Amino acid sequence: MIVFAAGGTGGHLYPAVALAREFHRQDPESRMLFVGTTRGIESTVLAHEGLELAMIDAQPVMGRGVLRAAGALLSLPRGLWQSLALLRARRASFVLGVGGYTSPPVLLAARLLGLPRAILEPNAYPGVANRVLGPIADLVFVAFGEAAGFFPAAKVRVTGVPVRRGFEEPSKEDTAGMAARQMLLVFGGSQGARAINDAMLAALPQWAAMGGQVVIVHQTGEADHARVKAAYERAGVPAEVVPFLFDMPKALRAADLVVSRAGAMTLAELTVCGKPAVLIPLPQAIHQHQAHNAQALADGGGAVVLPQPELTGERLAGEVTALLRDPGRLQVMGERSRRLGRPAAAEMIVRECLQLIGQRAHA
Repeated sequence: MIVFAAGGTGGHLYPAVALAREFHRQDPESRMLFVGTTRGIESTVLAHEGLELAMIDAQPVMGRGVLRAAGALLSLPRGLWQSLALLRARRASFVLGVGGYTSPPVLLAARLLGLPRAILEPNAYPGVANRVLGPIADLVFVAFGEAAGFFPAAKVRVTGVPVRRGFEEPSKEDTAGMAARQMLLVFGGSQGARAINDAMLAALPQWAAMGGQVVIVHQTGEADHARVKAAYERAGVPAEVVPFLFDMPKALRAADLVVSRAGAMTLAELTVCGKPAVLIPLPQAIHQHQAHNAQALADGGGAVVLPQPELTGERLAGEVTALLRDPGRLQVMGERSRRLGRPAAAEMIVRECLQLIGQRAHA
């Protein structure tokens, strides 16, 4: 039984989904279990993916104030006890944590039970959970070489972020009927981004002026969906407005340009697909990891960075229309983005994990 401690956001969850698929591809007899909480999107996403989920009690510590952080720390013993019982009951053979508040109790339980374990750090600047867990992990997989120095050198493997299979060149089905139009994909992470939604709505006159030459696909997040959809309809701007995109590979393959946040998972998918982007890093991200991620892609020539304090409808529309009117620049940006992609990350990580499991079993 392979156990993944992952949840909360798509940035933590989808790398684990990619790894679960790869484990099954390399070892069809393997079984998968995700451990999460009721706080995140894991119930919805994993049900759609057909993957099993078990719940424990865990709460975020960072960015919540002193009292809430203290309450989260006090919940750790209960989460640890639940994790110990779960790993024993399901006869776990390996545990992998992808950061976030679910990982500490599950990885600590694996350590107490003597199970082989690993962590994945998708950001250039590691999160607190993974920095704490690094010393007790057998392997540490990092997406960026800059993150390696935060962990014991002998354990570190620089692999990139694992992405689901299917992020490849557009198929004929993806592009059917769109030869004369361009597709703009807009999303703000798994929960949406109100600042990006507001800027898109402020730019509705500019989108209307495009006269249907650009197809907009806009993921808003659940909380903002009705408001944004109604605004597009009032403005007469045709767009596919959805709260969540389950088939992100298809949407991203078909896109000519992407407007998004700069989470590690998003950048991994962009670069594997080779897509140009306008990146708007989340300013509240702990340690400014999204700003670091975005700048890395911009320095490589694959993106334009638009800081949120400078984000207006006029500025966003200007950046987007300038790029869409310059197909040559879009092509160059896409090629440079693809050079930064690590499409084999999931395969590399699973191969190392299976080797570790085999070594422990032999011992």
